[in-house]
Amino acid sequence: MPSPSLASRLDIALLLYPGCMPAGLFAAADLVTAAALRAGARGWRVHWVGLKPGPVACAHGMALRAEAALAAQRWHALLLPGFWAGTAEQLVQGLAGQQALRQALGAVGRSVPLWTWCTGVALAAAAGRLDGETATGTWWMAPALARAHPKVDWQWQQPVVSGTRLATASGVHGYLPILSQQLERRISPEAWRDVQRLMVLPRPQPAASVFDAMRTLHGADPLLARLRRLVERLPAADTTLQVLAEALACSPRTLARKVSDIAGMPVGRYVRLVKLHQAGEHLLTGGRSVVQVSATLGFADESGFRRSFKTVTGMTPAEYVSRYRP
Repeated sequence: MPSPSLASRLDIALLLYPGCMPAGLFAAADLVTAAALRAGARGWRVHWVGLKPGPVACAHGMALRAEAALAAQRWHALLLPGFWAGTAEQLVQGLAGQQALRQALGAVGRSVPLWTWCTGVALAAAAGRLDGETATGTWWMAPALARAHPKVDWQWQQPVVSGTRLATASGVHGYLPILSQQLERRISPEAWRDVQRLMVLPRPQPAASVFDAMRTLHGADPLLARLRRLVERLPAADTTLQVLAEALACSPRTLARKVSDIAGMPVGRYVRLVKLHQAGEHLLTGGRSVVQVSATLGFADESGFRRSFKTVTGMTPAEYVSRYRP
């Protein structure tokens, strides 16, 4: 399976409204920023939006400023946080005070993907955004929401239900599985696993220690970051010094010298580590065979890939999968 294509622009709206819990929005902003940096997605942005620009009184006495109005543009995704409620009565009261927000959400249209969790799910349902869709939510809301919104295919046993147009999750930290799934779809497996390690997300996934230096070095210098992303995009057979140097607008000699100075290893070894680490990530995710990974990543032939992989890691691809697959 090829790596996902990287959107040149991704404008994500973080929606503020009176009484909202903004913690998930801050975490989402950090995750999107980290993923964009790792993937080299310069056009990815988060925007703080409200019903209108200006200060918004959020939960815990916190005031945040909306930089734009919800209706100002067509966003690529809209994040809707919840509000404080712990009983059905509090839920009804909270929804009653958000009539303007509900109308605005209904006017956005379903062409804009909506990502929401906890009591934000109740807001989305009240706005009609969940009718005819599959969704989940926090368990204690189930009786009230099931009665009020019978057109929704509720899957309460699922902690997260994520699709292309709608993602819903249970719990006040439901933003984490939503963002994890949505961002993982948009960047390469190896890039997402680096984000997991960087952000210390749940269930960190191991890999061979031979790749540790390469992962550490990635954030040490902009040139190495650009080189790594380039190597990951190119077929393995095309990662020659000449091709890489031309793409990075420098001479082969300059590139070799800079990589040696920064990474403490020849450029050929660094490039080999990057490409084989990428291959290892593909082996560990998606159930792909050695033949498929070799072909997808553009190695000249399968037997050469197997030999190179064992030389660098000390393991055959099958042994690597057996040891490190979660």
